[in-house]
Amino acid sequence: MPLFQFPKDFLWGVSTSDYQIEGAASKYGKGETYWDRFSRTPGRINNNDSAEIACDHYHKYVEDIQIMKELGIKSYRMSISWARVFPEGKGVPNNAGMDFYNKVIDELLKNNIIPIITLHHWGFPQKLQDIGGWTNRETAEYYREYVEYIFKQLGDRVHTWITHNEPIGTSYFGYYKGIHAPGVRDFSASILATHNILLSHGLAVNTFRQTGLKGEIGITLNVHPTFPASDNQKDIIASDRMDKYFNNWFQDAIFKGSFPAGLEDFFRSKGAMIPELNSDDLNLIQQPVDFLGVNYYYPHFVSYNSDAWPFEAEISTSRPYNQNTDTGWEIFPEGLYISLKKLVKEYGDIKIIITENGAAFNDLINRYGSIEDNRRIDFLHRHISQVHKSIQEGINIKGYYIWSLMDNFEWTYGYSQRFGLVYIDYKTLRRQIKDSGYWYRDLIANNGIKQ
Repeated sequence: MPLFQFPKDFLWGVSTSDYQIEGAASKYGKGETYWDRFSRTPGRINNNDSAEIACDHYHKYVEDIQIMKELGIKSYRMSISWARVFPEGKGVPNNAGMDFYNKVIDELLKNNIIPIITLHHWGFPQKLQDIGGWTNRETAEYYREYVEYIFKQLGDRVHTWITHNEPIGTSYFGYYKGIHAPGVRDFSASILATHNILLSHGLAVNTFRQTGLKGEIGITLNVHPTFPASDNQKDIIASDRMDKYFNNWFQDAIFKGSFPAGLEDFFRSKGAMIPELNSDDLNLIQQPVDFLGVNYYYPHFVSYNSDAWPFEAEISTSRPYNQNTDTGWEIFPEGLYISLKKLVKEYGDIKIIITENGAAFNDLINRYGSIEDNRRIDFLHRHISQVHKSIQEGINIKGYYIWSLMDNFEWTYGYSQRFGLVYIDYKTLRRQIKDSGYWYRDLIANNGIKQ
């Protein structure tokens, strides 16, 4: 079979997040996060799991980096726990927390692995949530102070920064649906949180530019190719509305300094309280970024529902009779290509990094002691093929990061969903590379994929 080659400077990596793997959730001076508080509420997390220990990466980071080295990983996308460095979200930093991240970065560089840091991957300090969280405008300034400190501590060795990971996961699922931390169910609060997260992003970009550090900074947004559930006109209109909200709401603000036409007025017409946004904030939010991180997992299929306030729409993540992952998300590799083409069409020749792509399957150790996760290999093969196709058509993609390096605490799913290239035995914390990990190792060595 022919080998589809990637550019020589293409970065092959893996992603994790601090809260999902580190453990030591209440040790070494770390402050409480709102996910800690949320997880302790019965019924919020599958099986009432918690991330108190998680994968214990805090103590096993050297072993985990050696696994990355064995797999030939070129770059590692990790995140910083805001509450580990600033237990109260502001004020005096926790030296033990900063020392940990310094050691991780040094260990990565010693093994020739390029670190990419996400500054906020949902692990938000509970002390700031107590005074309004992302609905409090002052939080944006506290975030700016936090990232300025991180830039000064790590900027001599880290040269790629991501301000936020999937901010809609916080604003929509955390402040409106209430199924993520902090568990608020208030649409107006969700819109206010959206604005303050975007404002904090703008402040972080501005602060990075002012430091004069070498490197680049961007943001990671999730994309969902969106389709009407039928050819009914109401479904088509509802689908367009959800496309604008889930895909363009953050994208337009960052790249155009505006929000999708008509969407705010639609929400107001349904009685939602939408704050007026001033031009100074929008000018700050739309500062040029060096790249866009893209997370892709599944498509959206939208149907009209007059009772679904305020969107008048319902979303399904799969269609009958199609293949799904264990999370119930339809396997639709072409959706990544469709989303990338749409981004370029709407925002021009932006630099893109695929910061997350992966799938959860029920991986089991076979009688020979190995983990044959062929469904994950097939998933990755098909999606990476779409990345190659996109590059061949001129889209400026510079890297691809699998979610995730290892099985971990998957938010409300707890430990029920396994996304990793590395299997974690949660009783013993033993690590074992799956077949997909070895497959990825060979792909990286060849810098290409067999078709």
